[in-house]
Amino acid sequence: MSKIKTPQAIRGTQDIFGTDAEAFAFVVETFERVRKLYRFRRVEMPVFEKTEVFSRAIGETTDVVSKEMYSFEDRGGESLTLRPEFTAGIARAFLTNGWQQHAPLKVGTHGPLFRYERPQKGRYRQFHQIDAEILGAGEPQADVELLAMADQLLRELGIEGVTLHLNTLGDGDSREAWRAALIEYFSAVRGELSEDSQERLEKNPLRILDSKDPRDRKFVGDAPKIDAFLSDDARAFFDAVTSGLDAAGVKWARAEGLVRGLDYYRHTAFEFIPDEGSAAAAALGSQSTILGGGRYDGLMESLGGAPTPAVGWAAGIERLAMLVGEKSEPALEAMVLVEHDDGLAVANELLSKLRTAGVVADIMATGSVKKRYDKAVKQNPQHILRVNEHGYHGISGEGDNRRIVAAIN
Repeated sequence: MSKIKTPQAIRGTQDIFGTDAEAFAFVVETFERVRKLYRFRRVEMPVFEKTEVFSRAIGETTDVVSKEMYSFEDRGGESLTLRPEFTAGIARAFLTNGWQQHAPLKVGTHGPLFRYERPQKGRYRQFHQIDAEILGAGEPQADVELLAMADQLLRELGIEGVTLHLNTLGDGDSREAWRAALIEYFSAVRGELSEDSQERLEKNPLRILDSKDPRDRKFVGDAPKIDAFLSDDARAFFDAVTSGLDAAGVKWARAEGLVRGLDYYRHTAFEFIPDEGSAAAAALGSQSTILGGGRYDGLMESLGGAPTPAVGWAAGIERLAMLVGEKSEPALEAMVLVEHDDGLAVANELLSKLRTAGVVADIMATGSVKKRYDKAVKQNPQHILRVNEHGYHGISGEGDNRRIVAAIN
């Protein structure tokens, strides 16, 4: 009889365990705590949407839509897509559920996302993000609030040596004038650009600015800058954002070449990037951005809604977990050692009382009495509570046991 082969995990997915899982949980728990401080409402979104939600919102010419989405046809013949990001789905929900009545609406969420791309350090085909959005707020203060929240989150995670890199993409008119200038500039050297950039030239020339291909990089430095095309209103908006960040104590640096790769962005674009030579930079390698986002005032219209200003950011949980370091499991305060099986009922009663009182507790009830004791000691509990057929009969261990005694009496 041939041996049954064990199925392997799908490439680009991961099984998270132990200290890695604790670091992952620490990121999520910290995000949830900070979210509540800023009064962002929790939302839960479907894992899949109609494909058009992403193709219309993100843009047909983006790599996400053209190369990376997991799309499939359901039994009804409709094209569905596993969500590659949160923003488009949240925008759809804002329109279809009547959430406009709550505007300005601050929401936060986290969960798995899916993109078919080359797996690499800190990047997976099923990955996880935390996400924060403010919908229906067109004032620069919304951008300041969102960025201050991101800055506080990173500080409370204990991630140091990170700077906010900030740019403006201008309003609609500014962006279009800049786009036209970029097309003219790059068209003059079209034949020397990479194949991807030649394809993007007419459809999405801003994407050429963040190309990593050496053939493109030699031309990017002299490309037209957005500042030359900013309207007075767009310039005033950006000035209000930067002065608000200064007042909030958020460290930032201007990054004129920073663009967001999706079609719906306007005004503020930003990324939090580890400083050169920092521990965070060494841990992440080439995958340097740990949180990014911007203002997307043009998104709602692409989904058939009324013009609605909005701003948001997202961060990969896996990358953040890499930066917070190992997080151990909660320290075991009490181990209930069952010395005789007839004492199991009493042991379970003790466990219930301990855990209700907030004591981290576990039970050892298998093997010989000696093995049970040896295993209990190896778990390094602060206290061991021994139970046999006659009931509970004592605590052994070190340190203050008043909380445990109070819990079981």
